[in-house]
Amino acid sequence: MGHREDLLEGAKRCLLEKGYARTTARDIVAASGANLASIGYHYGSKDALMRQAIIASSEEWGASVAQVPAGGGGAEAGGTDPLERFAAVWDAVLQRISTEREFIAAQVEVLGLLPRDAALREAIGEVLPEGGEGLVAVFEGVPDTEVDPESARIVGSFYQALLTGLMVQSLLTPDAMPSGRDLATALRRVTAGEVLEKK
Repeated sequence: MGHREDLLEGAKRCLLEKGYARTTARDIVAASGANLASIGYHYGSKDALMRQAIIASSEEWGASVAQVPAGGGGAEAGGTDPLERFAAVWDAVLQRISTEREFIAAQVEVLGLLPRDAALREAIGEVLPEGGEGLVAVFEGVPDTEVDPESARIVGSFYQALLTGLMVQSLLTPDAMPSGRDLATALRRVTAGEVLEKK
């Protein structure tokens, strides 16, 4: 790897270890083995590098989530029921959330910075549609190329809202997280008006 790649890897490590706002340029230099001047040369500023780090980390996490086993495809493809797939994928995602707390904490931290950091907000806004498209593909068991823009916008936003909320909830009440089946039950009640069975 060259200095550019080393810096990005170092920034991603700092993101997990120190958080977004607390990471300094010197932290990145120490983690990457590069020199201080190379941050400006390759990225323009420490802030620009950290924006790249949060986006790259999110993309890598999303790509790994896309590999989660979740049974067959939807009912129309002869696989599991769509709600069964919904539950299975969420179980896999929730498992990742529960075991990668540093990553989740960094994501939630960045959410709080968005209202006051226009450059960060713009950078994340540019990749948000792609993230929605990827989530639709994962939950529907299809390639990204089969997700149309309107589905990515509407259904992708739904999945992103659920994912963001679950990330926040995992930091607040980690012992009270729903399961994938719980989420499917909630969705069934919302869409069909089914009353929950009393335990």
